[in-house]
Amino acid sequence: MSVAFLADPTQSNISVEHLQIAATKLGIRIPEGHETAAYLHLLQSAEAVMKHIQSCDDYIHPALSPLATTAPRTFWEPHKEDNPLNAWRFRCELIAANPTSSVLRGKTIVIKDNISVGGLPTTVGTFTELLCKDGQLPISPIDASVVSRVLAAGAIIKGTSTCENYCASPLSYSAASGPVHNAFASGYTSGGSSSGSAALVAATVIHRETGRLFGETVDIAIGGDQAGSVRNPASYSGIYGLKPTYGLIPYTGAVSLSPMIDHLGPLAANLEDLALLLQVMAGYDGIDPRMTPESPLQDQVQNYSRILAEFRNRNLENGERIGSGMKIGLLTESFKVPGLSPEVRDTVLESAWSSFAAAGAEVMDISVPLHREGSLIWTAATRMSMSEWACQGKTSGHLSFLPPHIQAQWPPDQRMYELLTATNPAAMNVMLSGPFLQEVFGPSVEAKAHRKVFELRAAYDQAFAQVDVLVTPCAPTVAMTHPKMQADGDGPESSIMEKLSAAVGVTTNTAPFNVTGHPAMSVPCGFGRAESLPGRPEVQLPIGMQLVGRRWEDAMLLKAAAVFEAGRSALSDELSES
Repeated sequence: MSVAFLADPTQSNISVEHLQIAATKLGIRIPEGHETAAYLHLLQSAEAVMKHIQSCDDYIHPALSPLATTAPRTFWEPHKEDNPLNAWRFRCELIAANPTSSVLRGKTIVIKDNISVGGLPTTVGTFTELLCKDGQLPISPIDASVVSRVLAAGAIIKGTSTCENYCASPLSYSAASGPVHNAFASGYTSGGSSSGSAALVAATVIHRETGRLFGETVDIAIGGDQAGSVRNPASYSGIYGLKPTYGLIPYTGAVSLSPMIDHLGPLAANLEDLALLLQVMAGYDGIDPRMTPESPLQDQVQNYSRILAEFRNRNLENGERIGSGMKIGLLTESFKVPGLSPEVRDTVLESAWSSFAAAGAEVMDISVPLHREGSLIWTAATRMSMSEWACQGKTSGHLSFLPPHIQAQWPPDQRMYELLTATNPAAMNVMLSGPFLQEVFGPSVEAKAHRKVFELRAAYDQAFAQVDVLVTPCAPTVAMTHPKMQADGDGPESSIMEKLSAAVGVTTNTAPFNVTGHPAMSVPCGFGRAESLPGRPEVQLPIGMQLVGRRWEDAMLLKAAAVFEAGRSALSDELSES
């Protein structure tokens, strides 16, 4: 390792004592004398380099400079009465001054609050005091790649959506700004961590069907997914949510949980909007190290909306049905995971068998025994270093462009511990378990888990040699009620384990595909009974079915979902006629 230059020791405050402390942490002792002097000088020189970079002007990549808009970029926090689901974090009205296409013209969209939108703060769902000491949230100087792309395609950005505290919850109670409510029933989770994104799209659907008012809502949304954070909110909210193939959509400008599992994905009320948003977001941006040689250039991204339309509208002859030739595999192990409710299991199984078969697809059971360990592999491959990316803002080791305005507090202090324990103990668990696991196991077990990821990917790929799409339950239950929080004031606060127990197993069927990189989508497939709140009638809440495809065959998921829709429609027509 080369040394850039040797600094003037008189300009440094680093002493022999600092050197010895550093050595002690590594379990070594540096002998007094010339060795101490040499290593001290090298430390002082490294410090000088870092101070120089620290004092330099920052650099904003030209591709991430905020796109020109029709009006100055302003934002506001919505009033409570205008935000009944607590799904909005900040409101705005951004329209590109010179859009380059009309693919999303007139579509309203919300951006998850871990994605940089120029001119707006990015809070990652956490407390202002953990992001800045003066109470003034830093404003983003960049547009994330996906933000520039949706603006350029004519979409209207209406604001940012509430997300879970540090994006570290599959449920929707943990945000510093308060819980996000399910659009179907207040007091129930909308899923996390893309909680507000899902709730606002679902609210649009419900408003159109029933006239119920929710304040401002949106047509489409962008969420983030590291273990199911697009798919599970979609499942709980009765809409479509896609985690694309890893590397298809650039993550540039979004806050990372762990680079190997970071995905951005679209949420929409219908497949057509989902396909439009996917094709606008997708494509190599030249900045994100998550993208691979397989990632298409922007001008080579598939026209997903046209593929979907042509598939739906193609001529069928000789008794052929829309699903003819498609092979659907029901992933056996996914219907036996702990915590899966019988109602969700049966609804997904029955609707998948009947609807795909009614549309002419071949449906079969298929086994991938390693799926039972998928969520364990996900945990071991990510947990040890997750706090470095999610909480400390560490770079990935590959050239990357992290949002320059986000510098969360590190290391934690007692106040941070108390805030997170009260709202999202899962985030505190990430911070505690990382250093502990590193000390106990070292990097070898994490490295082994990464090798197991390749084994898990190969196991799914072997299944895809027999079928085109795998089917699993998405969220294991319908939406549950929020835990009791300090702010509720109407009874004792839920304990740490009470808050976390509801989330145990929520991502068992979704997280494995974040590490393997396969595309996966939640598709609405029915409703189930939810636990009743005191004094309120029983409610029926949505159930989602997960479709999983081969890597880089995201279009196949759109087709499979269209086949499922056609089969349900045919069965409904038969029932009406009878």
